[in-house]
Amino acid sequence: MKTNRLTTIFKQGESQTVEFKTTFQDEAIQTVGAFANTSGGTIYIGVTDAGDPIGVVVGKETLREITDRIASCTEPRVVPEVRAQTVQRYTIISIQVPEYPIKPVAVRGRCYRRVGRSNRHMPPAEIAQMHLASTGTSWDAYPARDSKLGDLDLKRVRRYMSLASNIGRRDFPAGADPLEVLRKMELIRGNRPTWAAVLLFGKRPQSPLTQATVHCGRFRTEIDIADDRMIDGSIIDQVNETMDFLKKHINVRFVITGKPQRDEIWDYPLEALREAVINAICHRDYSDNSDIQIKVFDDHIRLWSPGGLPFGVTFEELYQRSHASKPRNKLIAQVFYDLEIIERYGSGIHRMLDACAAAGLPEPLLNESTGGLLITFRKVSGKLEDKPGSEGHVTPQVTPQVTPQVTPQVRKLLRIVTGAMTRGEMQEKLGLLDREHFRKDYLALALKNGMMEMTIPEKPQSRVQKYRLTDKGRELLGGSK
Repeated sequence: MKTNRLTTIFKQGESQTVEFKTTFQDEAIQTVGAFANTSGGTIYIGVTDAGDPIGVVVGKETLREITDRIASCTEPRVVPEVRAQTVQRYTIISIQVPEYPIKPVAVRGRCYRRVGRSNRHMPPAEIAQMHLASTGTSWDAYPARDSKLGDLDLKRVRRYMSLASNIGRRDFPAGADPLEVLRKMELIRGNRPTWAAVLLFGKRPQSPLTQATVHCGRFRTEIDIADDRMIDGSIIDQVNETMDFLKKHINVRFVITGKPQRDEIWDYPLEALREAVINAICHRDYSDNSDIQIKVFDDHIRLWSPGGLPFGVTFEELYQRSHASKPRNKLIAQVFYDLEIIERYGSGIHRMLDACAAAGLPEPLLNESTGGLLITFRKVSGKLEDKPGSEGHVTPQVTPQVTPQVTPQVRKLLRIVTGAMTRGEMQEKLGLLDREHFRKDYLALALKNGMMEMTIPEKPQSRVQKYRLTDKGRELLGGSK
């Protein structure tokens, strides 16, 4: 690579695909794994965090030793392109890491992925999702544990075949054997129903998947519950039953027009609510032991589903009008599409946004919260995104009143701070293992934006340094944790 090009890269700083290290240490190998598990990248050895080249000593065996050490610490073995280059009279080493096709790559038994400028340790659930995504399959395509063909309700299968054929999205021959149809659709594998088949057509889908339910509640306050219902059965039926509960607990008014029928004006557009319900039921993580939770309040509705966004999907991509569809449960999504429950792949978010805009309501807030995806519908504009339990990603396009620097990570940090706490105490409470990730993406931003302060500001590096919320930080939380 030409010197001018390298100088430009150094000035731009670290990024999703670029990392600087003064020396080659274990952290550099973690970055190799993170790059391999994400979209590839290059590590430059002999460059400071600020992008200033300081050089390294390169002997005859240095490049081979780096290559061998990376290969011995990674599984599957990663063999990057390692080169020595000269920049401003300094010798630096570039380690170019390609994205690995079959993921994840582990570094000494631990897996990392790249998020912004940091490497994040991946929990087991994320590792499983990454592997499924890289092999082109999904969890719902695996045979269901301890289930047999007799657990399927063939009447439900025939009803699906008839409806899908009438709609025109499938062409099932009249009198076709429902079990053979499911085999061709790979909903039966090895003479056993898949998880998708059990959830869609099982006689008792909640045995053994007790979490495959929608827990609905009507709340007067956070602790005062007026109505409570657990919706189970086939996930196809759960969509309509959940909508029935929502319609029971939101208001509707009737407007007389010149049309033969009067118009129904609901508190929230039913189309938007239905899209959110479908998204939760179709795309949730069914390997998670939590159920879908819907809470109806006087002025807003919160809908939370386990698993967050499907692997490989970002909020930025989600808000683009044309984005690739990456369903977490591919077989379930296909059947929902066949039945016109899903209108078009990848269109759900914009149907919600458009329906709320047409009704004159604020755009729904989409956040990642406590291991799941939270959608909040509001009757009027407000600051519900600051309430406990709704921390997460809020895009500038959706809620421009939220300062972009008040990131989901900063919000999570502010919520766990009690009194004055050390860096280690906060990092432990958040469950974060990577100290640099915590410093860059949590603490530094909170301090920079005046949400937190040091107890000993005149000695930033003091070993007894602690941190606490400022008035600005407490105000952001609305006075509560």
